[in-house]
Amino acid sequence: MAADARNHVTGEHRTRPPHATGPAPERASARAAAPAPMALPEAEGPRDAVTRLHAHGCWYPCADPAGTRVAFICDRGGVPQLWAGPVDGEGIRLLDASPDPVKEVSWSPDGRWIAYTTAPGGGEHTRVLCVRPDGTGRRLLAGADPDSSAHLGCWAHDGSAVAVTLAAPATAQGDGVWQSADAAPAHWTSRDGPATLLGTTAYAVGPGGTPATRPGGGLSAYLVDPEGLASPVLLATEPDAPTLRVCDLSRDGRFALLRRGPRGRREAVVRRIRDATTTFALRVADGDHWIGRFSPDARTLWLRSDADREYAALFAVALDTDGKQCARTVVAEREDSDLELLAMAHDGRTAVLAWNVRGASELDIVIVETSPGLGTLDTAGPARPVPLPHEVVTRITAAGTGRLLLALSGSQRRPGVWWAHEGVSLLRTPWSSRDEDAVPPGRPPVRPVLSRLVARDGLPLSGWYYRAPGRAPYEPAPCVIHLHGGPEDQERPVFDPLYHELLGRGLDVFAPDVRGSGGHGRSFVDADLGTGRFAALDDVADCAAHAVTAGPADPTRLAVMGRSYGGYLTFASLVWHPDLFRTGVAVCGMSDLVTFFAGTEPWIAESAAHKYGHPEHDRELLHALSPMSRIDALRVPLLAVHGEHDTNVPPGESEQFVRAARERGVPAELLVLRDEGHDFLRADNRRLFRRAAADWMERLLRPS
Repeated sequence: MAADARNHVTGEHRTRPPHATGPAPERASARAAAPAPMALPEAEGPRDAVTRLHAHGCWYPCADPAGTRVAFICDRGGVPQLWAGPVDGEGIRLLDASPDPVKEVSWSPDGRWIAYTTAPGGGEHTRVLCVRPDGTGRRLLAGADPDSSAHLGCWAHDGSAVAVTLAAPATAQGDGVWQSADAAPAHWTSRDGPATLLGTTAYAVGPGGTPATRPGGGLSAYLVDPEGLASPVLLATEPDAPTLRVCDLSRDGRFALLRRGPRGRREAVVRRIRDATTTFALRVADGDHWIGRFSPDARTLWLRSDADREYAALFAVALDTDGKQCARTVVAEREDSDLELLAMAHDGRTAVLAWNVRGASELDIVIVETSPGLGTLDTAGPARPVPLPHEVVTRITAAGTGRLLLALSGSQRRPGVWWAHEGVSLLRTPWSSRDEDAVPPGRPPVRPVLSRLVARDGLPLSGWYYRAPGRAPYEPAPCVIHLHGGPEDQERPVFDPLYHELLGRGLDVFAPDVRGSGGHGRSFVDADLGTGRFAALDDVADCAAHAVTAGPADPTRLAVMGRSYGGYLTFASLVWHPDLFRTGVAVCGMSDLVTFFAGTEPWIAESAAHKYGHPEHDRELLHALSPMSRIDALRVPLLAVHGEHDTNVPPGESEQFVRAARERGVPAELLVLRDEGHDFLRADNRRLFRRAAADWMERLLRPS
C-alpha cells in the first residue's frame, strides 16, 4: 500500500509539489510501500566527540551550495558519524550523536537539508534520514520497517525532494526458516552482550536439509519531500531487482538517470518520469554508484561506462527532446586505465575524472562542450592533471564555483578531506587527521611495493608486498597472503591498520589481485565466471609461491586471510591447498555457496547469481566450488570472524565451517563481533578484530 497522502504532522491533505510530475504512487502495482517521513528526537552532538580517537578518518564530503561548508563522515568518536562545518575552519559539529554508523551523505541543492544513510545496529539494513545543517529537525525518510532497507539517491535540483530506493522485506516462510528482523536468529549474540567465541549453533536450512531459496520483493525508487508535506512520488519499480539507484534528475524534472542490474551487468537507464518509459540504456562499469549526470538542458548525458570497451571511459550521449539517444561518443579515455570516479561541476561543462592507474589514482580536469547542431560532443581543450598528496581518491564533489572537495587515502595517511580552488594547490582540511598522527610514534607506515607475476595458465597477476620493518632484505619472513573482497574489489595502496598490526608483529603481508578483481580491465573481472573460479583458487597458490620467490616469504610459515569474498577464498584455500598454509583467518566469508544464496538478502542473491552461478541452474557447480564440500581435506587451525548482524553473508557461513572443523579434530574458533554487520565500523570492534587476528597469526607462524 502507498503511504497516506496526508501531512504527517497535521493530517491535512496537500497538493503535489512542483517536482511531482510522474505518476502518482497509487497507479503503480507491486512495489515496496512508499516511505513516510517520520520526525525523530533531536540528536545533535557536541562540537567534539565524547570519545576522541588519536588518529581518525574523514571521508564522503558533500558541500553546501556556496561551497563554504561541508558535511562529511568521521570516526573520531569511535564510529562513523555525521559531521559538518566550514571547509577551511575548525568549527565542525557532530550533527547526529546516535551510535548507528553513517554510510553516505548528501547536502540539498537549496542548502536546507543534509540527507544521509545509517546502518542500525551496524547491520546491513540501512535507513535514509535528513537533518538541518544546524543539527535540528532530524527526520527518518525511509527504512522505518526493520525488515526493509533504504538507499540514498540524488536530490531534485531545486532541493524539494530527495530520491530514495526502498527494498521490500523478505517474506517469512511457514517453516520458520526466514525470520523478520524483529526477531533476531537465536545464534546472534545479545546486542548488549560481549563479543564471544562461538561455533556450536546449527545453520538453519529448509525441510529435509535442503537450503531454501530466500523470497523477497523488489526495489522501488521514490522522490520524498523532506518536509513531509507531500506524498512520495514513484519514479521506478524493479521486481526482483539486485540494484536500483537514482543517480540524477534533469533540471526540468522530466528525466531520471538510474543505475540498475546485477554485478558485472550494470546499466545506465534514462527513465521519462511522466509515463515511466525507458528512453535509453547503456552498460556501465561496476564500482562507484554515481555513474553520470545530465547537462543543464538535459540534451547531453555524461556517463562513466565500459560499453564495448575493456576499460571504462567518459561517454557523452546526445539526447533528443524525448530522452532518446541521437549520438554517442567517447570524450576522455586511457588505453589501460579505468575511469573510476566522475564528477561534474555546477557549470555543467567541467568534468573531474579520477583514473585508476595500477591501483593508484590520477586526477584530470576536462572542459566539455556540445558542437552546436551536430549532436556530437568534443573536449574544448586538453586534460589538466591535478597533483595528489595521497595515492587514492575515493570521492570527488563540486563545492560552489571553482572549488573541489576530494576524499583521499594513502599508504602513509589516514583517510582525509582536501579542497582546491580551480583544481590547483590541494589543501588538507584542518579537521582531517595530520599525517604524523597516522600511527603511534616509532612505527612509521610501510609503503608497499607493487609486484607482478604470471599465473600457471599465463594470466598476468599483481599485488602489493609489505615488508615488516627491521628485517634484512633477503631474510625469509612469515607472510600473510591477504585477499580482498568483491571479488570485483581491488587491492589499493592505502593505509590499512590491520596490515600495520601484522607488520608490527614481524609478519610480511602480500595482498594480490586474483582474477575477478577490478581495475585490470573487463576481461580480468570476468575471468572467474563459472568454472573460472577454480582458476582463481589456483591464483591464490600461485601468489603464495610468488611471495616466497620475490618477497621473500618463508615457505614453511605462510598464512592466508581475507574478508567477504576473500573470506571465501580463505576457506577454499585451506581445503584446496591443505599443505600450503599453516593457518587461515576467514572474515565474513562464504563456506557454502548454496547456503549463502539461501541466507543472503534477496537483492544480493539476485546480483551475485551472475558472478557465482545460479542457485538452482548451477547448483552442482556451486557445490563443487564450496569449501564445505572439501572439508575433510582441512589440516590446519583456523579462526573465523563475523559480525553478528551480517545479512550479506550470514554468520551461519562461518559457524558451519568452524563446527565441521571441530568435528574433525581440527582446532577452530569463531569470533563474533556484536553490533557489526558485513563491515566492521566501530573502533573498539575493529581494534579487537585486528589484535585477535594478529595474535592468532603470530602464535601459529612462530618458527617450528
